[in-house]
Amino acid sequence: MARVVRAQKAGGPEVMQLEEVQLPSPAAGQALVRIEAAGVNFIDIYQRSGQYQLPLPLSLGVEGAGVVEQVGSGVTDVRAGQRVTWTNVNGSYATHAVAPADRLVPVPEGVSSKVAAAVMLQGMTAHYLSHDTYPLKRGEWCVIHAAAGGVGLLFCQMAKRIGARVIGTAGNEDKAHLARKAGAEEVIVYTKQDFEAEVRRITGGAGASVVYDSVGRDTFDRSLKCLRKRGMMVLFGQSSGAVPPFDLQRLSAGGSLYVTRPTLATYTATREELLARAGAVLDVVRKHELDVKIESEIPLAQVARAHELLASRKTTGKLILVP
Repeated sequence: MARVVRAQKAGGPEVMQLEEVQLPSPAAGQALVRIEAAGVNFIDIYQRSGQYQLPLPLSLGVEGAGVVEQVGSGVTDVRAGQRVTWTNVNGSYATHAVAPADRLVPVPEGVSSKVAAAVMLQGMTAHYLSHDTYPLKRGEWCVIHAAAGGVGLLFCQMAKRIGARVIGTAGNEDKAHLARKAGAEEVIVYTKQDFEAEVRRITGGAGASVVYDSVGRDTFDRSLKCLRKRGMMVLFGQSSGAVPPFDLQRLSAGGSLYVTRPTLATYTATREELLARAGAVLDVVRKHELDVKIESEIPLAQVARAHELLASRKTTGKLILVP
């Protein structure tokens, strides 16, 4: 038997139930994985609440790591007994899952399953943001909101390795300390300071080349005003709610600005790109050049508490579920 977290309807954390099901068998092109850890992400909350509408009942969780127990016919990408990790595979809040074999990534020696599950979604997100959506350059200013969150701490480290100058925002001094430790040159405590004014002051009035914003509704308007001429607004999440429709003329008035709304799926669309991006992230983890902060390991049966913690925006680093 396997245990899996499902929601029969959209709603709050209470709609998630741990159910026992028959152990699934992998079909052609699939692999059965025994899950050792699953990552908890905002996308899980969006899916559970109905903000992102998916067919019901919904098997929750999109990220994890574990050991391949069985493969279906035609599978050559992975083998039984191999440790693997993944993201964008629904049903990861479970003891076992059947996954497309071509979305599974081998975990290198020296990286634990818990760390792999903690870094896949957020690490690859930080990587595509800093290397592809707006490729950062040495010496230029960038802004990252929620700099002490899961993506934020990884982003600060990657941006510092590139040589970019990072301005982070955080909700309190403890989070600001974590962001500075991760590589942010300047950190604005937004509960005490106006981040728009502070970004302008720090950049000598010029503005930042790019703002990476996962907060959404509460920060979007002021984030646009933080940009230099021809700067880019990268909206990659909406933890405070969706950004309302806005007049594109504002981009012209702000100095020929750019806005983009990227998702990880389009930056890992092929197996080749998935392996390259995941490999780049896992390799720096293996070399201890990227610190992955796991805040809490929560039993699968307490999944509601994990969602409540993440939604509170009081966490720093990553929450993972363990069987």
